[in-house]
Amino acid sequence: MAEQSAPATFGVDHVGLSVRDLESTRRFFCDCLGWRVVGGRPDYPAVFVSDGQDLVTLWQVEAPDRAVAFDRRANVGLHHLAFAVAERAGFDALHERVAKWPGVVVEFAPELLGAGPKMHFMVREPSGVRIEFDFDPRLEEARKQR
Repeated sequence: MAEQSAPATFGVDHVGLSVRDLESTRRFFCDCLGWRVVGGRPDYPAVFVSDGQDLVTLWQVEAPDRAVAFDRRANVGLHHLAFAVAERAGFDALHERVAKWPGVVVEFAPELLGAGPKMHFMVREPSGVRIEFDFDPRLEEARKQR
């Protein structure tokens, strides 16, 4: 086996999502999750949102009425996007807020991931993109210090 060299990449720069309804998805990220708009392209249209650490580009599909929903079991592509939550209290509060958000479908409520102790829940945001939220108590102190 050839000797492994250093990776050619350095982390994820951003994630680009095609969305059915740009405004409802922007509101989900900004008003529900607390992210902020950091740019955009009105001619596309697209909005760039960030939580201060990650950057997500939201691209409006050309014909929302003809858009085909992603099927994670049949289509190649983004299975889901997962975000870490720093503390348990924030994780529980986030689930309550997200579950009540207009257009959100809760796939499953907070539960242990495998045998635990990590926990997660999964939703589909208003445009149908699957988003997972994870809390790992083993990382709570380190993440709270960020």
